[in-house]
This record gives sequence, structure tokens and C-alpha cells, in this order.
Amino acid sequence: MGHYTANLRDIEFCLFDLLERDKILGTSVYKDLDRETVMGMLEEIKRLAENDLAQSFVEGDRVGVDFNPATGDVKLPPSFIKSYRAYMDGEWWRIDAPVEIGGTVIPASLRWAIAEMVLGSNPSIHIYASGTSFAQVAYYLGTPEQKKIAKFMVDKEWGASMMLTEPEAGSDVGAGRSKAVQQADGTWHITGTKRFITSGDSDLNENIIHFVLARREGGGSGTKGLSLFLIPKFMFDFETGELGKRNGVYVTKVESKMGLNVSSTCEMNLGEKEPAVGYLLGDVHEGIAQMFKVIEFARMMVGTKAIATLSAGYQQALAYAKTRVQGGDMKVMNDKTSPRVTIIKHPDVRRSLMTQKAYSEGMRALVLYTASIQDAVVMGKASDGDKDTLEDLEARNDLLLPVVKGFGSEKSWTLLGTESLQTFGGSGFTQDWPVEQYVRDAKIDTLYEGTTAIQGLDFFFRKIIKDGGRAIGLLGKEIMAFATTGGALNEEKLALQNALDDLNAIVGVLVTHAMASQEKPDEIYKVGLNTSRCLMVVGDIIIAWLLLREAEIAQSKLVDAGKDADFYTGKIASAKFFVRNTLPHVSADRAIVEATDNSIMEIPESAF
Repeated sequence: MGHYTANLRDIEFCLFDLLERDKILGTSVYKDLDRETVMGMLEEIKRLAENDLAQSFVEGDRVGVDFNPATGDVKLPPSFIKSYRAYMDGEWWRIDAPVEIGGTVIPASLRWAIAEMVLGSNPSIHIYASGTSFAQVAYYLGTPEQKKIAKFMVDKEWGASMMLTEPEAGSDVGAGRSKAVQQADGTWHITGTKRFITSGDSDLNENIIHFVLARREGGGSGTKGLSLFLIPKFMFDFETGELGKRNGVYVTKVESKMGLNVSSTCEMNLGEKEPAVGYLLGDVHEGIAQMFKVIEFARMMVGTKAIATLSAGYQQALAYAKTRVQGGDMKVMNDKTSPRVTIIKHPDVRRSLMTQKAYSEGMRALVLYTASIQDAVVMGKASDGDKDTLEDLEARNDLLLPVVKGFGSEKSWTLLGTESLQTFGGSGFTQDWPVEQYVRDAKIDTLYEGTTAIQGLDFFFRKIIKDGGRAIGLLGKEIMAFATTGGALNEEKLALQNALDDLNAIVGVLVTHAMASQEKPDEIYKVGLNTSRCLMVVGDIIIAWLLLREAEIAQSKLVDAGKDADFYTGKIASAKFFVRNTLPHVSADRAIVEATDNSIMEIPESAF
């Protein structure tokens, strides 16, 4: 056994009790699946994750990548390659490949449940194995000739990378300077430098297809002038896939990072040694729209990775707290002769553990709830469903993605450091336990694919303002409908209603400032000072809602629970704890938003 323990019992509860995924199995595009088959897949990936994948987690961190500056080649530790091959040889990549070229159709909810266990055990395996998910973009958006590239990516297990960031531009993608010049044969030569490129190179695959944003000659400024190109590491024969000469895309540096050390994060040069030949995706200049198909998947992945790591940290902390003996029971703490107890008997440790439990299980429910919306979108398209309903579902998914990514990564990173590691005391700061690596590995999740601040801006301006409040209104109605049902959890549901009222007030204040900025531009600063706060509030309310739904289900099952009695008791306890200890902060956040002024924007820089 490696460091990782999967929480399959909670995954199963989320999928089938909370989200009732068994109702879509055996129907529509999922007609070949049933619950027994799905559970078989989950049990197998649990076994694989806890053993084969987890085995190289620590060594991958300690050894890292071997970069040869002379050749630009990256090599990975043999133990990690062995773990990666166990995943690929098990053909788990098929769940991401287009079905037309060998993919397996499964619901998104099952896909992300599987991903959680892979990402929790050894996240870099999932990241390097992204070639088949990138193949979907090449297959569905590419020309007939480019569909062959997608097939080679699947059949030959080629790798992939996403090249957006440039040294000077950073997160301002529209400021990118990489240039593309069309050639007489219809290909393009791309020049420029890209930075922070995940999986820029490795020795896992014979070839890598780089998805590169560049500005064509005459393409104009900003993001609208960007196009998306497929640039292979090695040129190849389009009929056989046989590799040819080296293409002009090279790694010039591998970043030394605080974590995720076995994942090669590269600076890449295009076109310096020889032309970097690329193919314009779909023969259309729609780079940003096309790349967002990759970005949306990546944001879902990053949020799931963060949440999976928090779950792993909680499992480690829980096991430690049950066995670590230190101090006497607090109620007899003045009696120095009293028996020493395990630290799970101490009140603050219990508070810490319950905080970790509530967030890790609540955010798992958030990921799978979001994935269930994706299930509905796929089924709606397959059945030519009602257009308005389908648009509402797609808007809901768009709304939830920055919550999964931004809220999920921020809360997970914070809790891993302040609660999971803290449970171990000084031991948590050592490499004797995996939690310190979890903390280092998880920090990148708040930065990957847009920082938390960027997620907050996207959430408010694109998912609320641009959407006219439609998606968040639909979500609010769904939450309120549950919150007004009364029952045994009525006190907690009333607290949820109050939190929703506070959220509506927060959004209302921010919208007012945004509208006022059309006449008085400085008013927009008051929005910018609170978009991340708004995102965090929405995340906490969704978690409270999902935990209470789970608690209500658990109450109904508790009478005849048998061996699951403690599991259901824990569900009820964590929901009540979260509502009582977290939702009161929403009212404080409302007061802060309502009192926000521009004083911080008006002081001189030298005052900081």
C-alpha cells in the first residue's frame, strides 16, 4: 500500500444516494452501463490508485525530472514511468478518448469520480495522461486531416501540452507575442517563447502534440487575434503516423518548483533552431474559443485534484489522530496521573478533523454535482432535448466551473496547511509523513489555469453579469426550494435561507457598483475588492446545501443502517457542524461588502 486511501464509500454515496446516477444508467448514451459495472470500475481504480499509482508518489517528488539542456529532453524516474504504464496499460485513457476512435462512453460524474482517485494518489499521472482528452479537441474541432492526428494521439498514446502563457504576458493571454506565418503548403511557422508549460516534454510518449496559441500576421491585437495551432514534437506521416524529423519546438528550461516535482513545467522555444511547423486547428482563426474547450476541462481537473488532495490529507490526519497518544483528557487535565489519550479525544483536534471532513466531503459533492450537470447536457444533446433547458444546463455548468476550481483549490490548499498538517504537530513538518508533500503539491492548484482572483473575476463578470444573473438565479431557486422543506434539519435549513439572503444582498451591492461605474469609473474598484469574497461565499453556501441534502438522506437510512450507522451519523454531524461554524461568516462577509469603500485604492503605493 502507498500513501493513499480512497474514500470510495463516500464517492458511492454521492453518486447513487445524493445524485441518483443509477437513474441515468441503462438509458440514452449510457445504455450499456449499470450500477454493478460502474462499481466494478470504481473498485478497480481504487485498487490501482492505492497500490500501483501511489507507489511512486514520494520518489517522484524526491527525484523529480532530469532535464538535458543540450538536447531539450526530459526524463522521468523509472518508478513513476512504471506507475504511469499501469494506468495506461489498464486502458483507463479510453474514458477520455472520442468514442469514434476507441473511447468508452461513461457519464461525466463517473469520469470525475475515477479522476479523483487517480489525482489523489499521484496527480502527475493524470496530468501526463491528458493526451486522449486533448485528442477530443483535435477530433471534434479539427479538419478531416487533423482528425488523423487525434487518432494517432489515441492509438499511439501521444502526449499533449497546452501552450498559453508567455514570460511577459503572464495571465494576460491577449498580450502574447508568439507569431504565426502561413506557408505555401498550408502549414504555419510559429515563433516565440512560452512559459509554465505543463508536460512540455517527457520520455513517456514517442511524440507530443502541443496546442499553441499564436497571433497570425494581420491577426490584430488582444485575444481576438489569436489562433490555435497543433505543433508536434516530431513531424510524422499522416497516413501511418510514422515519426519523421524533429520539429522546431524545444524545452529551454524546466522550472524548479515548490511541489509537483515529477510534473515537468517547462519554458519552451518555438522556431529558434528550425521552423516550428504547426497546423491551424479546423482551418479557422478561433483560437480562444477553441482553447477554452481545453481550459474548461483543465479547470475541472485542477479543482478535482485539489479536493482529492484534501481528502487524502484528511484520511492521513484522521488515522494519525486515532493512534497518536499525547496528553490527558481535557476534563481531567489538572490530574497529571490520568491516563494519556489519543489526540482525537481533544476538542480542538475534533474541531479540526470535522472541518476537514465537512469540506472534503462537501467539495467532493460539489465536483460530482457539477459533473451531473454535464451528464444532463450530454443526454440533452443526444436526445435533441429542449433548447432552453439545454442552455440553462450549460449556463449552470459554466457558473460552477470557477467554483470547483477557484473555491475548491483555495479551500483545499488552506485546509491542508492549517488543519491536515497541523493535526500531526511537528511531525507534519517532516517528510516522515506525506502531508507536507500534499501541501506543496496543492499550492499550484490556486495558480493553475487562472489564479483564485481570476476565477472570482470570471465568476462575477462572465458568469453573473454577462449571463444576466440567470444561472445563479436558477441555482439559488434550487437551493431555496430545499431550504424551505422543513423537517428534522429545519434549524440548519433556516440558516441556509439566511445565508442565501446575505448572498443575494452581496450580489446586489456588487451589481450596483458595476452599473454605477459606467458614470463613475472608480466604482468598479469596489467590485474588484470583493469578487473573490463573493466566490468563496457561493462555494460555502453550495457546500452547506449539499451537506444538508446528504444529511437528510442519511437520517432516512439511519434506522436500518447496520454497519453503516457510523457513516450516516458522521454525515449528519458534519452537515450540522458546517452550517453552525461556517455559514455565520456569510453575514460578516455581507457587512464587509456593504461597507467597502475605495480608501485602499486611494493611498499612495509608498504607503504599502
